Amino acid sequence: MQLGANGLALGPIWASATHGYDIVDHDAIDARLGDDGDFDELVAACRASGLRLLLDGVFNHVASAHPDVEAARRDGPDSPSGRLFRHDPGRPDGLARFEGHDGLVEYDHSNPAVVERVAATMIRWLRRGADGWRLDAAYRVPREFWAEVMQRVGAEFPDAVIVAEVLHGDYGAFAEAAGIGSVTQYELWKALWSALKDHNPHELLWALQRHGAALDARRGRFLPWTFVGNHDVTRIATQVGPHDALVATALLMALPGMPAIYYGDEFGAIGLKEERVGGDDAIRPPLPGEPRSAWEPVADPAAQAETYRQHQLLVGLRRRHMWVQQGGLTILERGPKRLRYRVDDPTSGTGSPRWLDVSLDTAGDDARLVIADGSGVLYAI
Repeated sequence: MQLGANGLALGPIWASATHGYDIVDHDAIDARLGDDGDFDELVAACRASGLRLLLDGVFNHVASAHPDVEAARRDGPDSPSGRLFRHDPGRPDGLARFEGHDGLVEYDHSNPAVVERVAATMIRWLRRGADGWRLDAAYRVPREFWAEVMQRVGAEFPDAVIVAEVLHGDYGAFAEAAGIGSVTQYELWKALWSALKDHNPHELLWALQRHGAALDARRGRFLPWTFVGNHDVTRIATQVGPHDALVATALLMALPGMPAIYYGDEFGAIGLKEERVGGDDAIRPPLPGEPRSAWEPVADPAAQAETYRQHQLLVGLRRRHMWVQQGGLTILERGPKRLRYRVDDPTSGTGSPRWLDVSLDTAGDDARLVIADGSGVLYAI
């Protein structure tokens, strides 16, 4: 709460074989995290603090050790359990895997029983107090499947926040076809750190134009999930250094969308993602105990404290300008090292328009950023 956030997004919380995304039971809290009582306590604490709670829904695949997978192997592909999963004749057990991961067996999303299972799971945990879902690997699942599930979920929970993990393509078209209000804005994420790392805002310019156009086309029905870090990517401070990591966060807070801060980034945590077994460990460290200066990846407590203070300032700026989330985006200046854009409130009318101007200069070793409105400079770094 001291950060000023208004939501908490969790990773998978259910019983799993190893890392959480290889679920063996969507009804049972992972014992490593706690139990049903702990979940209820978390829900109550979020309610008391004004935080919305987002769960991580892993519905494309389950663990190869899942009881239904074991039943499919035992009873064959035409059994009720066998029909729950996609088949791959090239595999020894005949079951398809998610992107080559031997421990992850993919559901057959054309099976109505899978629709029922996923919708029932989402509704059950929303009834227990969750406010929404992040849909893991949503890009692997047919949009028609999501549309059917969303129709059932939305009938009881029309205000649930649903964010689909989508990597590439037309985000707005995916959201519209799937009946989902938000997707992960990876295109903007990539452009933000590339602009700073390469000292060249050209890719960011291109991404901002696409981002703004997608919002203009579906304003009020589509709100992308924006970020500079998450559990699948190299830490922003590792990618661009501590100073430009704050610049990236400032850009994030002054852009339309639903911005998220990955835990630890508010303290300047570092971590390199590697394509190997265990390659995510560095970017997914355990939460430290108190005091916060004990965060392992950052050695300097004073630097941690200042990074945290800057994040508080930026979240506070965003909270005071909440209209930015649905704002219109206009490019004012572009150059080899400079980019300036304006976010305006399309609902403010002509009498007292609201806007933010954001100026980015990447010419030096450290980028420079200024956020201003009609009253003057609101934030500079």
